[in-house]
Amino acid sequence: MITLHHCPQTRSMRTLWLLHELDVPFQLRSYPFDRTLRTPEFLSLSPAGRVPALEIDGERMFETGAITEYLCERYSPERLGRMPGSPNRMSWLVWLHFSETLSQHTAALTQQHIALREDHMRSPIVMKLEAARVRKCYDAIEARLSTPVENRDYLLTSGFSAVDISVGQAVYMARHFATLKDHPATAEWYERITERESFKASLPKGDGIYAQDFYAPWPLE
Repeated sequence: MITLHHCPQTRSMRTLWLLHELDVPFQLRSYPFDRTLRTPEFLSLSPAGRVPALEIDGERMFETGAITEYLCERYSPERLGRMPGSPNRMSWLVWLHFSETLSQHTAALTQQHIALREDHMRSPIVMKLEAARVRKCYDAIEARLSTPVENRDYLLTSGFSAVDISVGQAVYMARHFATLKDHPATAEWYERITERESFKASLPKGDGIYAQDFYAPWPLE
């Protein structure tokens, strides 16, 4: 049995989305995004006190990229994964790990806008800098999706894969701080992948980290 340890609207959402797409049995344990993740019990699952953590066959995994690679190799090596020898293997790995680049900038913005509750703790410079870095990541996705080749509905020309899940979930979080209005190909791709039932099943059922859809740079101009 697989058990996913998860906080809504965090990186673990991409593992939840992937598990729904794989259509394999699993149990879900959800946690609030607070000091619960620092308890000795949770640290035995994920030593840095972060989600996701995955229990599978008596073993424990953490880090979304590693979890994605393992689950794809085991359950969907051709449809969602791209195994060694596949023409798209290199691109699959690049975009899988690119999702963390985007997520790091979003994490910094989440800290500035949400985790730092007092205005004097926040930095308008950091907010603007990180939002600009998010938009640069959007530029990279836009360039990929705008390349004039056949079958450019997804990040790989061979079709939908786990990298659309990983990058798509990173965009889901990033859109709270930077819109896609100047990235039309990315917006179309995002709309396409988020129509999937597996994405809808991964959305929070109650409260998540983000209390509003968009957080404007602070202070408001």
